[in-house]
Amino acid sequence: MTPKQILDSFSETLMRDERILSARERALIASLLQHAKTAAGANPETHEAVRTVIAAAIGETVAQRAFSVLGGSIVERIIESSSLPAAETAGGTLSPDRPLSTLGTPTPPGPQPEHPGVKAPRKEPQPPSHKPTHRPLRDTPAPSPQPQHPGSPMTVPSPPTAPSQPQHPGGSITRKVVTGSSVAAERPEVLRANCVVLDEFLSPQELEELTRFTMEHEADFQNSGVYSPSVDKGVINDDFRRSRVLMELDKQQEVMLMRIKSVLPQVLERLGMEEFTIADVEAQITASNDGDFFHCHDDNGSEGVASRHLTFVYFFHREPRQFEGGELRIHDAHLQDAGYVSDGSYQTIVPQQNQIVFFPCELMHEITPVRCGSQLFADSRFTLNGWLRR
Repeated sequence: MTPKQILDSFSETLMRDERILSARERALIASLLQHAKTAAGANPETHEAVRTVIAAAIGETVAQRAFSVLGGSIVERIIESSSLPAAETAGGTLSPDRPLSTLGTPTPPGPQPEHPGVKAPRKEPQPPSHKPTHRPLRDTPAPSPQPQHPGSPMTVPSPPTAPSQPQHPGGSITRKVVTGSSVAAERPEVLRANCVVLDEFLSPQELEELTRFTMEHEADFQNSGVYSPSVDKGVINDDFRRSRVLMELDKQQEVMLMRIKSVLPQVLERLGMEEFTIADVEAQITASNDGDFFHCHDDNGSEGVASRHLTFVYFFHREPRQFEGGELRIHDAHLQDAGYVSDGSYQTIVPQQNQIVFFPCELMHEITPVRCGSQLFADSRFTLNGWLRR
């Protein structure tokens, strides 16, 4: 077999594997290709250009999931059966970092393709669902992201920055303030709601295993707490937060961390954050049922959690979904008395199956009340959420 025949055969096999691409994803791909063909009309060059872009994006995702689910051994067996060198093709080495679509061609310099699921959440200038702290929130309108072509990566626009000034990922000028630890730190005057959302983050098999693991450990979930500097640990405060959490995740944390690391450079670039060495990782599974919520807060505002740098929230639930609400709202905020106060405008992320959200830990955010008529644990709003420390 020629290298092209091997890769064609390999790709065909992967496209039929439910662990790599679900039936819904395959239907979406077919629809995109059909729309591209219709839009191009009689111009074959336009159709081919659109098809190539779609294929490249799909190839990136398929390759990433394939290596996670199948491992490198299946690739080695395919290559060995073709009388080619064990780890090479005519175009170079096959590895998880090099998608199938790039084999046989030189790797171009510059930024690599982005995760195809990147998109912008809605931004809504609505009043919050609870009484805020510090002062009443202003109903400040916030600009909405521009619509983009279906199937294309969507970016979260950043506000313009002023030249010759120290900058923060949100684009604001910073000033020195004293935190609770008496150590001066650079913090921005204004924090703009900014996040990156990725769809279809885990493979179907990984999502199924995470869901099964969660259901099997229902008895191990405990009431969630709120960090309290006075006791140096979490305390129960049902007036501020209500949910249940599971802290021991076994291999589920390893799977999630591996996925996060694979997209982290792209995520940090979109957030305007510099790459950093991960010193520690915290992760938990949170179950939110009828009436559960989490009022507006940040994730690193106290000394014990000050090293938290990047928050991630991965959504999953039993289908069809049996709850409403539970939206993640990320607020615009400004400094006041050495602490951040919401401006009253925010971006809203409605929980979607197999979706993950990344944002800087200092951003103010909240979880709106969940409505779950059955009140069954299995019908809860679940997240695998946590923080990367530096």
